[in-house]
Amino acid sequence: MPRIKYDCTGVIPACLLPMKGDLNIDEPSYRKHLRDVAAVRGVAALTVNGHASEVSSCTFDEQQRLLDVALEEVGDRLPLVNGIYAEGAIEAVRLAKMAEARGASALLVFPSNVYVLGQRPEMVLDHYRRIAAATDLPLIVFQYPVGLPLSYSHDLLGKLIAEIPTIRAMKDGCGDPVRAEATVRELQSDRFAVLSTHSAWLLQSLTSGCNGLLSGAGSTIAELQVSLFEAVRNDDFKAAKAMAARIYHTTQAFYGAPAVDMHNRMKEAQVILGRLPSAAVRPPLQKLSEAEIGRIRRHLEAAGLTA
Repeated sequence: MPRIKYDCTGVIPACLLPMKGDLNIDEPSYRKHLRDVAAVRGVAALTVNGHASEVSSCTFDEQQRLLDVALEEVGDRLPLVNGIYAEGAIEAVRLAKMAEARGASALLVFPSNVYVLGQRPEMVLDHYRRIAAATDLPLIVFQYPVGLPLSYSHDLLGKLIAEIPTIRAMKDGCGDPVRAEATVRELQSDRFAVLSTHSAWLLQSLTSGCNGLLSGAGSTIAELQVSLFEAVRNDDFKAAKAMAARIYHTTQAFYGAPAVDMHNRMKEAQVILGRLPSAAVRPPLQKLSEAEIGRIRRHLEAAGLTA
């Protein structure tokens, strides 16, 4: 099918990856999940092969299959953003070429975990240059929280945008309200969009003028995210506050220590809501306790998501 051109703006849910009890991919449930999220009015695109879909535990062949399935199910209706999660540039280029050949509309480029030991600007610039040389697809920078070695400085982000024309957006998870607003005011343009992933303070981040949001929580609350985004865009602060009050409860359900369990919690929410048959996760992730599942249920009820 023809690739859908995409400007990397709007509400972009990052999809989950249903697993069977034996930890193999539950493809029928994955197809249903994709259809469910894609059916939400106002969703601009879907992200696959990201953190929400446990990409770090998926092989190259599995990632290719997951993109293919997503294209089969919703690729004629919505652009697909494919994650590029790789430790080195050679594998990142391989993934980028695969995603372009299969029909992805954009690429979400993760930082290499090698940066945990530190990074130099030329390392990051070279990584993006190699990917950009291998594909014409628009690239989305993944910005980690300020203070982590995987985070990019404001100056480095400016260089990336200036030197690599196919960088069209950034998933901003800097975690700092002052820095987030500065990013929108100083870096966002007609060519470059800032996409909030600040789920814990989504209303505040969107009021700074972000051109969209990209979040794993969209796998489960896409309707709420679209409504909030549209209310902010329409300067309807009353509606925005009401929607943010509901999202507050889902934030309490999904986010908190340890942060590594955020998508695990979203899977449990999907089971509670009757959307998925299982919340199985691949190790090193582990099944949540019954007490925590009960806490998630109570927050979903408070958010008005349960029947």
